[in-house]
Amino acid sequence: MLVKKIGIVGIGLIGGSLGLAIKKYKLAKRVIGICRHRNTLQEALRRKAVDIATTDLNLLSDVDLVILATPVGVIKEIASLVSKTIRRNCIVTDVGSSKKEIVLKLEKLFCNYVGSHPLTGSHNIGVKFADPTIFKNSLCILTPTKNTSREVLFKIKELWEAVGARVDFLSPALHDKIIAFTSHLPHLVAFSLIDSLPVKYLKYSAGGLKDTTRLALSSPQLWRDIFISNHKETLGSLKQFKERISFLEWLISKRDAEGLYIFLKKIQRKRSKIL
Repeated sequence: MLVKKIGIVGIGLIGGSLGLAIKKYKLAKRVIGICRHRNTLQEALRRKAVDIATTDLNLLSDVDLVILATPVGVIKEIASLVSKTIRRNCIVTDVGSSKKEIVLKLEKLFCNYVGSHPLTGSHNIGVKFADPTIFKNSLCILTPTKNTSREVLFKIKELWEAVGARVDFLSPALHDKIIAFTSHLPHLVAFSLIDSLPVKYLKYSAGGLKDTTRLALSSPQLWRDIFISNHKETLGSLKQFKERISFLEWLISKRDAEGLYIFLKKIQRKRSKIL
């Protein structure tokens, strides 16, 4: 057992999956789920993702660990409310996809905080899609700072490893720079690619288009907030992508068969390095 009582604020795909995994591996005696929508509370209880489901933040008053699993745009707002309820020594983490702004805010609110970002998920949203095995063999990034307690850091590391994830450490700023390329940019590309297609062509879609644009099925609200939260680094990754597209455009315009082959072969080798 990791701690006696865990509170999860936001019982969607990640929050619900964490609840199921915590219960599956017996990491806490009790899991309390907090969210705003009554139908989500009912579904979380039906799925047994939590032991108690409520809209009342006051039920977090005696928990040992709080996980903020709301969308990025809500984390800072809900954290302020949570800080007025929990005990001073309560450990806090979040699962936001951007970190710099969130860590800066939450470190001021909580003395036992470290940021987390599990690199897993799905375009499907909601606790009905929760899966306790979603973290197995995935990577979770922790974003400690000079203010982070080693005890808190290792406790959160223990949590993620217990649900099956590998753990790595990055500064909040470096996390946002890297994830802008590996996560935020692919979503931007998928959204833009679909937007560029005439609707009347969609019925001719083959597997390649479906595979490439699966990310465009992701939650618009969720990704709106992520793009805005990490806007500087996201724009930087987009600028570099536009440069590579322009180079590819130039090769095609010149009908440079050899240049195209060399360019595509180099990219193929680079893609093969993704585990």
